[in-house]
Amino acid sequence: QVQLVESGGGLVQPGGSLRLSCAASGSIFNIYVMGWYRQVPEKQRELVATITSGGRTNYRDSVKGRFTISGDNAKKTVYLQMNSLQPEDTAIYYCNADLRENTRLKRSMYWGQGTQVTVAS
Repeated sequence: QVQLVESGGGLVQPGGSLRLSCAASGSIFNIYVMGWYRQVPEKQRELVATITSGGRTNYRDSVKGRFTISGDNAKKTVYLQMNSLQPEDTAIYYCNADLRENTRLKRSMYWGQGTQVTVAS
């Protein structure tokens, strides 16, 4: 059973910073991509940033220059450093992993439970 456990959300003032972490555990053969998505009520979940096992990153335009995604392959952990946060960044942030379990031949997508990020004064 694979689990993704997130931490680091909370309340921050505009212009502030937060760092999210997500650790994968379980019977994992390989992790190919990890990333962060976010969702606000009545809107679709949207990609924030992803990172491959080789370190290639991808960001949505609105967070470029403010957010930085990084990963630790040995710890099966991904981080999202969020700076210059704005009220429009308020959302539930979900960790995502594209991985293969030891007992399966195909890759599958897994999600964390989500962590709330609120940017408000």
